[in-house]
Amino acid sequence: MEKQKRLVVVSNRLPIVVGQQEEAWEIAPGSGGLVTALAPILKSRNGLWIGWPGCGEEAPLDELFARFSQEHNYRLHPVPLTETEVEKYYLGFSNETLWPLFHDLLGHCHFSQENWLAYDEVNRRFAEGILQVATEDDLIWVQDYQLALVGAHLRQMGVRQSLAYFLHIPFPSPDLLRRLPWKIELLRALLEYDLIGFQTLRDRRNFTNGVLAFLPGAEVLSRQRHYTLIKWKNRVIKTGHFPISIDFDQFDADARSTEVADAAWYLHEKFQDHQLILGIDRLDYTKGIPERFLAFERALQKYPALHKNLSLLQVVVPSRTLVPEYQTLKEELDGLAGRINGHFAEPGWTPIHYQFRSLDRVQLLAYYRTSEMALITPLRDGMNLVAKEYCACSVDHDGVLILSEFAGAADQLGKEALLVNPYDIEETADAIYRAFTMEPEERRRRMHRLRAQIRRNDVHRWARSFLAENKIQRAPPL
Repeated sequence: MEKQKRLVVVSNRLPIVVGQQEEAWEIAPGSGGLVTALAPILKSRNGLWIGWPGCGEEAPLDELFARFSQEHNYRLHPVPLTETEVEKYYLGFSNETLWPLFHDLLGHCHFSQENWLAYDEVNRRFAEGILQVATEDDLIWVQDYQLALVGAHLRQMGVRQSLAYFLHIPFPSPDLLRRLPWKIELLRALLEYDLIGFQTLRDRRNFTNGVLAFLPGAEVLSRQRHYTLIKWKNRVIKTGHFPISIDFDQFDADARSTEVADAAWYLHEKFQDHQLILGIDRLDYTKGIPERFLAFERALQKYPALHKNLSLLQVVVPSRTLVPEYQTLKEELDGLAGRINGHFAEPGWTPIHYQFRSLDRVQLLAYYRTSEMALITPLRDGMNLVAKEYCACSVDHDGVLILSEFAGAADQLGKEALLVNPYDIEETADAIYRAFTMEPEERRRRMHRLRAQIRRNDVHRWARSFLAENKIQRAPPL
């Protein structure tokens, strides 16, 4: 039996939060979709995670990492970054260029040669960090848009083993990609990986079409249901789509716990038996929160039966609060919530309960479990794990999922969710009323099927399917 290779995951951030309480340094597991997805796999393979620790050199990382490794059964290796590098590589090129472009929001893009050069340099630094600790027998798996060039730098440094890459956000169409001044360099770098994974079939097709449009000499050898083979410079690169998921059993079990049940009961009491429609998002212009507020307002205008019977519970998790564009977005949300509540509120009923804060896990799961509906309407999203988490926590099978057709999750959950175009305020308003009036039997039937789909296609199956596809030949010498 072939020995299982050690898994080396490489991402922009390590899956931790390093902080200081008085004079004592502390380390805690991080949150977010990537951590949720990969931590269980790394634990099972005694793996290694490489990334930026998110703190300065003053932190005693060796001691903190040793403690983390003992508790979590996988190791960490830091790639330190300066404040200037974080500014230009991460806040600059990654999040002011690639993020909006890949989410079809060209108007938010900022193109800077200086930021591009910083992005390339930091990707080279990550490649150097990999070489410090990885061996030729490891499976190296690079994650997401911040590190697209790492594979090319590893090849330049002489690495010949199989390299894998997974993009967690959407990949743009050739027409959008054409706007990127460095599209050729980006595509060439991505083709240095041996396996490239995307969230959806649409993303995979966009990448393939972009390669054919902008790289003369590239050709498609085979198009199959789950993968495409691309020939480039005497190498064959496999691209596939692998929808990421969650640890369903863990969410389901935690949602049934006494702590979550008690917190959910408290929420029901607090909201005086109103039905709740839940929105939980990081502060970001891709999430469509202003459009969501307007759709909820329109639903209140069209359907008086919602008054005093339905409240929107919107949690916005603080993110990039020092960036002016995100400050403006928060101000817009503050204004919309205030205006809508000022117009519709009645004694004992507030239409929108708008919270700008983070939730701990018990609170989060209680919000999922107690809400009769979830309104998850991003303008564009690679997958959106919140949709899957909500369904996994709907242990009473009485929730209704309203989901944007532009979320990657719509490909898997679209048959039983109520799909909407978040730009269509009328359609979304009608979906809210449809969910509110849906018969209990239909609610249970839909949610039962949603939960079964997510249970069957959980994070473990996602990782297994991706890693199984990586059993391919090493790249030949350049």
